[in-house]
Amino acid sequence: MKLWQKENTITSEKIEKFTVGKDREMDLHLAEFDVLGNLAHATMLETIGLLTAEDLTALKAELKVIYAEIEKGEFVIEDGVEDVHSQVELLLTRKLGDTGKKIHSGRSRNDQVLVDMKLYTRARLFEVVQATEKLFNVLVQKSEEHKNDLLPGYTHLQIAMPSSFGLWFGAYAEGLIDDIIQLNAAYRLANRNPLGSGAGYGSSFPLNRTLTTELLGFEGMHHNVVYAQMSRGRTEQAALTAISSLAATVSRLAMDVCLYNSQNFGFIILPDDLTTGSSIMPHKKNPDVAELLRAKTNRMKALPMEVTMVLSNLPSGYHRDMQLLKEILMPAFDEILDCLDIAAFMLEHLKVKQNLLDDPKYDLLFSVERVNELVISGVPFRDAYKQVGAEIGDGSYVAPRELKHSHEGSIGNLQSAEIRERMQREIAVFGYDKVQAALQKLISE
Repeated sequence: MKLWQKENTITSEKIEKFTVGKDREMDLHLAEFDVLGNLAHATMLETIGLLTAEDLTALKAELKVIYAEIEKGEFVIEDGVEDVHSQVELLLTRKLGDTGKKIHSGRSRNDQVLVDMKLYTRARLFEVVQATEKLFNVLVQKSEEHKNDLLPGYTHLQIAMPSSFGLWFGAYAEGLIDDIIQLNAAYRLANRNPLGSGAGYGSSFPLNRTLTTELLGFEGMHHNVVYAQMSRGRTEQAALTAISSLAATVSRLAMDVCLYNSQNFGFIILPDDLTTGSSIMPHKKNPDVAELLRAKTNRMKALPMEVTMVLSNLPSGYHRDMQLLKEILMPAFDEILDCLDIAAFMLEHLKVKQNLLDDPKYDLLFSVERVNELVISGVPFRDAYKQVGAEIGDGSYVAPRELKHSHEGSIGNLQSAEIRERMQREIAVFGYDKVQAALQKLISE
């Protein structure tokens, strides 16, 4: 069954295989959202007289049966059925006859797949937000646990100034907040209703797009029907851009773990059960989990460009090219969620080495502390800088190892509470509880 097929028309099997591609496989991820879109659309059609009250009651009952099958993992797209939209309509028509055929009134497959993709993307983005929050919480907890454990700070991979594990863990925690902000930008693009735009040019039916917007818990609608269609691709690209930003944060963290775990640095210890060995060198404990995290997240940085290339040179309106966007977007959500989960697991079990800066090789880390001592005693900074340089040169320099960092965000004042509060504010902005309430109402009434 195909929503577009006319009587006495046959598509070559070879062409059908090429044009459908992986769509049936990808569309299984959209099934629950297609049902939700159908429930909202049917409810709206009844209010404008294109469905009777009896039609709506029957359609809602059957759609809820399909939704239950999806939740139990029993929903399938049958052989010969092109996509999820066709499968749902086929099931409705089998049970309800002509009533099932009425549900497509005032709608195109274009805005049907658009609303499915918006709902899917919105839901998956918030899953990423929740997984990011879990990693954030581990980082903040580790930051507080190890706020007094000092760590060499580097610039240009040269020892620079004293840092701490508290600062290191906390830096990545705060970085995740910026990633949440980018996820929110993508979420807001996904949280607009395209339903009612049809094939991109609206309908002569008096569709109530405000109603479907409310029923599906959208923040608002794409007002212009042409732009509603043009948002296809833009939404996916925004989501993947946010994912790639988050991936970059995790990649950098993974690189630090690889570096700090090596014997030449020796700052952290990965437990045996988080490492692998060598087939020839019995001493090896390889940080494969961090290396694979680095590779997987580095690969995700390229995903926005894949979308850019698919969309290149497309004029306004719908084009079948956009079908391929599912194959880029959907696996990306699974990949980033897996990476966030394993990163949190790795950090929970990672151990830090204490008293690292007691080693004389780190004496020069405290040169700025020595400069500051002189400044406090009344020596102008530039003169103090030259004096400490001379002390280092003639061997008279003595490292002052007592740190007095107290300003906001420094070793002695991590501001973990403020960082936690900021993360909670940014997550609250999503308002996902309102979305869940709207969808729950739609499926239960």
